[in-house]
Amino acid sequence: MEAMKQKMIVELIVLLMMVFVLSVSGWTGEIRGRVVCDVCGDSSLGPEDHVLEGAEVAVLCITKSGEVLNYQAFTDAKGIYTVAETMPESDRWDACLARPISSFHEHCTRLGGGSSGIKFSYNHPSGYSHAVRTFVYQPVNVPTYCI
Repeated sequence: MEAMKQKMIVELIVLLMMVFVLSVSGWTGEIRGRVVCDVCGDSSLGPEDHVLEGAEVAVLCITKSGEVLNYQAFTDAKGIYTVAETMPESDRWDACLARPISSFHEHCTRLGGGSSGIKFSYNHPSGYSHAVRTFVYQPVNVPTYCI
């Protein structure tokens, strides 16, 4: 009988701990964007252009509590990078800066105009994503079929 009481007490404590953990509110945010190669350097995306896999992007965010967070992301096979974070609501992102760092594609390494960095306020509630404008790289030598 005593063992049964102890087991019930342990189960009750575990249940209360689970309820407490689930009731703690957290905030989740996400920042995502794309990096592409503008092969002809004409500032318009066409069939000759392609996404850049492995391009490096830095995202710097300041939180509501004043903490500065620095993230590093690389693009996937679809040219998309993602930064995500879960934190207390009081520490959520307030404003961020996303900027391209480098392209590892051997033919597309020159940063296109207007792609130096993007500042933005992060006003989304928990669970939402902010889409950043596409960063563009161009080749150092434009292929002859573009001229």
